[in-house]
Amino acid sequence: MRSMTIYCSASEGIDPQFKPAARRTGALLAERGIELIYGGGAVGLMGETARACKEAGGRVTGVITRHLLDSEQGWTGCDELLVVDSMRERKQEMIERAEGFLTLPGGLGTYEEFFETLVGRLLMEHQRPIGVLNDQGHFDPLIEMFRHGVEHRFITEPTWQLVHFGTDPEQLIDELCRAETVEIDPDQFYPARSS
Repeated sequence: MRSMTIYCSASEGIDPQFKPAARRTGALLAERGIELIYGGGAVGLMGETARACKEAGGRVTGVITRHLLDSEQGWTGCDELLVVDSMRERKQEMIERAEGFLTLPGGLGTYEEFFETLVGRLLMEHQRPIGVLNDQGHFDPLIEMFRHGVEHRFITEPTWQLVHFGTDPEQLIDELCRAETVEIDPDQFYPARSS
């Protein structure tokens, strides 16, 4: 894998217990020669991940909107910082440039990015692996939501299995790098077609 998009928080107000795993993720990408693609911010977990990647000798590409350039403090340490006009363009760039995706703790924007990437996978817009780093149990409610959706047949079991969940950045990155492409069978993945 040559590039990985990381979705995560750009908030400075988060609990600092989430920073070490973000920094470890950035350093691991650099150690493995995987380019970091991310939201371009200098603050929050975005900033932690990007700085750690650069400090370890990695390549960092940021994608940020003009509107967020000031509030998320576009990071000048990026090897490449793309400034785009809309959130839609931002997400599209991050999806197109990546060979894999990893979601770290974050808020609404992070959830939106994760779900758009997962739905894109289901619709065969891409075939790249998707991971979620459940640091400090942050994504326990998401996991429970998936289970609830599967139990009540709003989400199929194969859809749930497309997402690699883990608590250790190293193991999860290695798992994503080894992940095999899974062909989408509409009869298995779309609840509307299920019996």
